[in-house]
Amino acid sequence: MLRSPSRFVRSWITAALVGSVLAGCGSSSDEPASDEAKPAARTEVTVEPIKASTEVTDTNGVKVAVQKEPERIVCLFALCDDILTELGIVPTATNSALLSHPGFLGEEKAREVDVIPGGFIAPEVESILSHKPDLVIGLGDTHGKLAPALKGATTFWPMQPETWEDSVGYLRDAAALTGRTAEGEKAEKAFRAKLAEAEKTPGDKTALIIYGSDENFGVAAPEADVAASLFPKIARYPWKSRGVEGSYSLEEILARNVDVLFVETMSFGDADGKLSEKLAENPLWSKIPAVQNGDVHEVNSEVWAKGRGTRSLGIVLDEATAALR
Repeated sequence: MLRSPSRFVRSWITAALVGSVLAGCGSSSDEPASDEAKPAARTEVTVEPIKASTEVTDTNGVKVAVQKEPERIVCLFALCDDILTELGIVPTATNSALLSHPGFLGEEKAREVDVIPGGFIAPEVESILSHKPDLVIGLGDTHGKLAPALKGATTFWPMQPETWEDSVGYLRDAAALTGRTAEGEKAEKAFRAKLAEAEKTPGDKTALIIYGSDENFGVAAPEADVAASLFPKIARYPWKSRGVEGSYSLEEILARNVDVLFVETMSFGDADGKLSEKLAENPLWSKIPAVQNGDVHEVNSEVWAKGRGTRSLGIVLDEATAALR
């Protein structure tokens, strides 16, 4: 089984995954199996006005200042692409594949956006700076190490989203910095309305999001995973983060009688095939109610795991509520 990362990016499983214990083993945590994320208060649909500004203190307390409204923005992770799309901005360059999704730019238009070489973990600084960006947006615990190399040449904004509220906060902050306040308010209102509508009739099915590659998998917990943070509002989601020292096993998943499984296959290196197909080699897999009833859904990991913004989360809500009916 894969140790479930709390703050490190779930959307890209690093080499540590390869050395993880296989999914069929027992849990290393002593946390009671009865832990369950509790539904939050009803979502507020009213959207506060956004005021344009050249300086913001973001949802995590990071101060970001620009001399003028940024026009050339480089995205180092997918939340940035999601936010810019919502604001009607095309990034100058990116290292995410999210824009190719039909809910964003689509494959043809996405090909017009330059790609930063080096991959998610180590994007090339020289390439980033070659685009003369006014603003570079990255994931704090992954790209924060680039800050010294970018200092003085551009403004670097490290984001660290863990819940949908964080993502909404970042959307509002980006709208303020870019002057796209009307677009930001519209996107926030549309997402809040969709979430509020979905939570009016929450399902009684037990749901689970798992992610991984090969036989390894992790469980997406509402406290540390943006997509999973929506689920206590729309389904039974009895999964809590156990931090980096604890994880869930197939035995526990079987014991929880999971009705609907959402599977995010993370492909890298030579790995191929779907995670659900790999897990099917374990005899416990076929005993899970979701598997027996044909309610295992392989979802787009670019959207579900990496997007994390209001547009991606709107797609997650559409697909999840349809599967949970």
